Amino acid sequence: MGRLNELRLMSRVAQMYYIEGKRQAEIAEHLRLSQATVSRMLKRAEAEGIVRTTIIPPVGTYAELESALRDRFNLAEAVVVDCSEDRDGAIMSRIGEAAAHLLEVTLSQGEIIGVSSWSQTIFRMVENIHPQKSAQAKYVVQTLGGMGDPSVQTHATQLTTRLARLAGAEPKLLPVQGVTSSREAKLLMLADPFVRETMELFGSITLAIVGIGAVEPSELLARSGNIFSARELADLADAGAVGDISLRFFDKEGKPVKTPLDERVIGINLEELAKVDRVVALAGGQKKTDAIAGALRTGVIDMLITDRFTAERLTASESSTDARAFAD
Repeated sequence: MGRLNELRLMSRVAQMYYIEGKRQAEIAEHLRLSQATVSRMLKRAEAEGIVRTTIIPPVGTYAELESALRDRFNLAEAVVVDCSEDRDGAIMSRIGEAAAHLLEVTLSQGEIIGVSSWSQTIFRMVENIHPQKSAQAKYVVQTLGGMGDPSVQTHATQLTTRLARLAGAEPKLLPVQGVTSSREAKLLMLADPFVRETMELFGSITLAIVGIGAVEPSELLARSGNIFSARELADLADAGAVGDISLRFFDKEGKPVKTPLDERVIGINLEELAKVDRVVALAGGQKKTDAIAGALRTGVIDMLITDRFTAERLTASESSTDARAFAD
């Protein structure tokens, strides 16, 4: 009977705390117990199964898909957003909204944010961010050269400056081409003191926000002029490339695909990204599914924000891969 009496008192303490909403100090005074005893009883109530926690995810959230992505790609976190249709425009809007909220609630004072400049999804994020009044960043660093066709400059230099203004930070720009005409041209541009100053901050970035691209460039990137030729892109595909992060290519296993083209890119590389404390990737859409899977296997990305359609494809393809490996 001694144990039963102990369990009965434990149950009463749990009832007062969880159901009646009383503070531990109030429970201790009412039952003539010490507050330390109350605290221990609440912990033991969970261990004994008297208290069980049930989480009911709200409609429009996808906890199981997020858990599957975390487990299968070894991610610290995954966010899967609701989307009514598997269409690029709708997907980018929903991912942008979720990313804006994430940045607003997790931004730390003095943060140094690195941002990939040629991403429509990141631009949608910036459109949804509210000006920060409390925690303010120190710098917003452009991590890929942004010069190109003037008609699309708002997605590069202006994206960086706008995000900096909203985050209360100073913008650090890369006022050069993302892809130079030659290695010699790149070396010449790197001699510019403003370019050097920005690139020297790559090692201090605490939060990097990146997009994920397929080998075939998006319409925005193609119009910017910051791409390789059709022949060069074909060579990348022949070498096994499935996608890129800031024009740094990788294969389906997440291994870097390095060619002489790599020497013409002015921007952060995968090795530098891997050293950043928190790398958040914003990407979704059927055309990018293979690229996203490869990007997640690079080990560079800590968090993925994607849509439910893409998450289902990613987890389904992983399940198929696991099944084939087991059969072999």
